[in-house]
Amino acid sequence: MCLPSRCLSAWGRWGRRFLCKAIAAVLLMAIARPQWKGHSRRTYWILGAMGLSMAGMGLSYLGAIDRIPLGVASTLEFLGPLGVSLIGSRKRLDLVWVGLAAAGILLLNPIAMTTLDPLGVMLALSSGLCWACYIFSSGAIARSLPGGNGLSLAMVIATVILFVPGVASGGSALLNPTVLLIGVAAAGLGTVLPYTLEFEAVRRMPPRVFGVLVSIEPAIAALVGFLFLHETLTLQTLLATVLVTTAAIGVTLFGRSPASH
Repeated sequence: MCLPSRCLSAWGRWGRRFLCKAIAAVLLMAIARPQWKGHSRRTYWILGAMGLSMAGMGLSYLGAIDRIPLGVASTLEFLGPLGVSLIGSRKRLDLVWVGLAAAGILLLNPIAMTTLDPLGVMLALSSGLCWACYIFSSGAIARSLPGGNGLSLAMVIATVILFVPGVASGGSALLNPTVLLIGVAAAGLGTVLPYTLEFEAVRRMPPRVFGVLVSIEPAIAALVGFLFLHETLTLQTLLATVLVTTAAIGVTLFGRSPASH
């Protein structure tokens, strides 16, 4: 049995993503026990779009961070959910929350476009586009299929899409007992739990509200870095955190449309 550090090195980024999705799919299928048959053609199309967007987010994002800084890639990726919020806006006040969130994200990770790899930028934007597609498709599936059926079926589709690059990257290391054990933990805490919570969230709120709320993640990351990693919290970072948090609070308190009551 290899040491965890060596196993993780041999595992590879694509392999890690594939194995987490594969184990998560097995866990979700065992819990939800969904039916593959008996759904409408529209439901199958949406499930395919959801699975493709889940796989596309990972593939594009990993490709992006190979070419551009992590913070910049995250910033560009968050344009996806912000775009969802903008598309779904019905009132001028909605645009205020989107603008505050966008300003906060840009303050957290200033982007100098002239120094960035164009392919990396395109991949990060593609990841954001996939994220937007996931928000719309998961919302539709959550409201049409009971429980976690839609999420488990979409996870299987995403796993199938990631099979070739995942196996090519991880190879025989994917079958190592230590890697499998780490994969189970990563799948449970890093895939099943967050996707389940997000899936339940989009079931209960409009996509535009969800799009702004997830934009608070960069601000939370900055605070976690300050509290637990002893990273410096500059005035710029503090201002960005306040802007994004204000947007999240605002869209939660004032973002409901009359039809959602």
